[in-house]
Amino acid sequence: MNAITKPKFLYSKGFDTFKNFLFTLPAVSIFTIFYILPFYFIFNLSMHEWNGISPTMTFVGLENFAELMGDEIWWKSMWNAAYITLIALTLQNMVAFALALACDRDIRMKKFYRVVFFIPPVLSEVVVGLIWRWILEAGKQGGEYYGLLNYYLHKIGLVSLVNDWLSDPETALSCIAVVHCWKGFGWGFIMLLAGLQTIDKQLYEAARVDGANSWQTFKNVTVPMMVPVILVVVILTVLGSMQVFVLVMSMVGQGLVYHTDVPVLRILSAMDGTKRFGYACAMGVNFGLILIMVSVFFKIISNRMKQA
Repeated sequence: MNAITKPKFLYSKGFDTFKNFLFTLPAVSIFTIFYILPFYFIFNLSMHEWNGISPTMTFVGLENFAELMGDEIWWKSMWNAAYITLIALTLQNMVAFALALACDRDIRMKKFYRVVFFIPPVLSEVVVGLIWRWILEAGKQGGEYYGLLNYYLHKIGLVSLVNDWLSDPETALSCIAVVHCWKGFGWGFIMLLAGLQTIDKQLYEAARVDGANSWQTFKNVTVPMMVPVILVVVILTVLGSMQVFVLVMSMVGQGLVYHTDVPVLRILSAMDGTKRFGYACAMGVNFGLILIMVSVFFKIISNRMKQA
């Protein structure tokens, strides 16, 4: 009996390309439907003036973008988000790295610590914001402060430090930044710990044989091997911190306009307050392009560091 042979076209280069395309089609379809098309519609809407209700939209071209360039409150909100991001990049990631280094060692109850350190990230941002709002509350009832921080400051005699933390323009944004760091350091901790555990222990043994002390081992072995993981953590920290929103709403709401405004809050205000959906979309496009440029910047740095 003659063996069954497959048609020649099944071995052709074109058929292989078609098979590869079929494998990528679901991902491409999802990306197109949920990313490319929404961006197209948002960009199209950004060139119109629309109140969100009227069936007609007025074409204004790039006027919304031109107006946005001179919007002081918008750029102040960008600065506020950048400030929160800067605190997160330094304080949050330094704490995460230090704790990851500690838990990577042979210490007692390290599995327990891993669970505890990952609790804040899995909590609801609304719950975290409301709890910290209660802790930083400045209210007073019956001669006693009911905000936890002010209560204990008053109890130990540090009355001069008692403050309305979330209503004071000088402290509100810093309080939000610190709470954001507390909420998010667990993600960096888990990723950095996973990176530390991939480092070959023989490298540390070789360093000790060569007479390297703890600092030299950390500088010449740990840090170079952790650079790719650190860059990923930095990129995710920047993108997550720049888009902070729920925490701000749950802690201060829209009360301290200008002092605690962040980009997403400004976009919401444009839609909910002034009913300028086109202008809000222009803000969204501007914000998205800035985040893309930041991501590309860190990607270039990452590639150059890998080649070095």
